[in-house]
Amino acid sequence: MTRNEQLIDRVATAVALAAVVAVGLSAGAMLAEAAVLVPYWRSLEAAAFLAWYAANAARLFDFFAPLEIAGAGLGVVAAGLYGFRRRSGAVLLALSALLAVGVLVPFPLYFRDVNASFEAATIEHGQVAAELARWAWWHWLRTALGTGAFVTGLLAVWAGRD
Repeated sequence: MTRNEQLIDRVATAVALAAVVAVGLSAGAMLAEAAVLVPYWRSLEAAAFLAWYAANAARLFDFFAPLEIAGAGLGVVAAGLYGFRRRSGAVLLALSALLAVGVLVPFPLYFRDVNASFEAATIEHGQVAAELARWAWWHWLRTALGTGAFVTGLLAVWAGRD
């Protein structure tokens, strides 16, 4: 193996590990949101939830967006490097990257608009409970995708350790 090939393999490993860490942090954070924040939100009266959300929407976005984008971006780069070098685990890493990108897809399709309606309190108070139920369902889907990205990423790094 040439020095360049060795360097590419080291970089691929480092990027894959960074991707796994990012998707793992993201999946864990989404799980905490689903298991802690969402039940809390659903326990609040509509006006109290909307006030809480308006006060914290920017914090939520600023916390989750970088983790999710980093996990997807690093996953795609790592999958590309593993595939380029035909390393063991390349297919699993590609699946992990696909799942990490899948975490991002529902944001423009659903979350962007509903989150904005929560933040601006433009949603009818009588519709908040039903919308939070829908929100929770979509969020659990994203959490499952993120968890899948983490597990397949771990398996890919393990397979590519040769």
